[in-house]
Amino acid sequence: MSLFTRKIGIDLGTANVLVYLPGKGIVINEPSVVAISEYEKKILAIGEDAKIMIGRTPDEIIAYRPVQDGVIADYRVTEAMLSYFIKKAMGKFSIFKPEVMISVPAGINSTEKRAVIEAAMKAGVKKAYIVKEPILGAIGSGMNIEESNGRMIVDIGGGTTDVAVISLGGIVLSNSVKSAGDKMDKSIIDYVKKTFNLAIGYRTAERIKIEIGSAMPLSAKENLKIKISGRDYITELPRTIEIGTNDVVKALKKNLKEIAKSIKDVLSEIPPELASDVIENGIILTGGTSQLRRLTDLIYKETGVNSFLTEEPLTAVAMGTGIALNHLDAYKRSVISK
Repeated sequence: MSLFTRKIGIDLGTANVLVYLPGKGIVINEPSVVAISEYEKKILAIGEDAKIMIGRTPDEIIAYRPVQDGVIADYRVTEAMLSYFIKKAMGKFSIFKPEVMISVPAGINSTEKRAVIEAAMKAGVKKAYIVKEPILGAIGSGMNIEESNGRMIVDIGGGTTDVAVISLGGIVLSNSVKSAGDKMDKSIIDYVKKTFNLAIGYRTAERIKIEIGSAMPLSAKENLKIKISGRDYITELPRTIEIGTNDVVKALKKNLKEIAKSIKDVLSEIPPELASDVIENGIILTGGTSQLRRLTDLIYKETGVNSFLTEEPLTAVAMGTGIALNHLDAYKRSVISK
């Protein structure tokens, strides 16, 4: 790679943006959050600095995510965010315009694809390519997607769960549901409100999910517990309670049902030859939310097919962008470019 064409891979997630530089690996992993001053309509902070402000800002500062459910909700802010991360990744090489590959959810439509490409072009790149997340997750997990052997991949991120069966370099069947990490956090907030009369924020809900969350109940001996604080709905004063894993299992039941259903819907439609490949190879899980305890057990219980977590679930899609950028010719069929 010459110094004149830098290549950058971007996993543009609802919850996090990961930036991959070939030869260097992942150089940025920050929340996809932007803090804006309502009064001056000015961007105050992006990424890690902006996430710290969530739930803690004065009224005139709003911290929010420009990518909602895997789709660009605010075009101008997404462009600024992309531009910021590209410049940060490029460092002193920013005089040359890079070629960029960006991941998008499997269920994205053509208007949404165009919005991603245009936001990247406006952010100052020379060429933008976009590839669907399951393909990149498969490449980043070390699969040879060009072979005729069918593989099933489930990418569970912050905004969407993408289920896809891949064969001969393309997606044969896919399904995308807006039930993933963010909706789980919301379910935990609702459950804590209903069960304990306590108001908690998204950051506390996410901490509960990561530290003690599970897809299936744990025995009394294994049941994990943590203390959380929030505002009591009745007295309106701060209060601390203890919450256990099996509370979280109840809270997430509906979300997990939706994810299991999206997997079953794809399994029920695949051609018989590919079905036997999937049974033989198992289901590969990628994405940050796929790390939820006992999720593989739940998928086996619901589908009868073994599933396993890829080695680096959080970074598999970003790694895939890097590999695909280095072998663009090989992955031509899967790439949409401008």
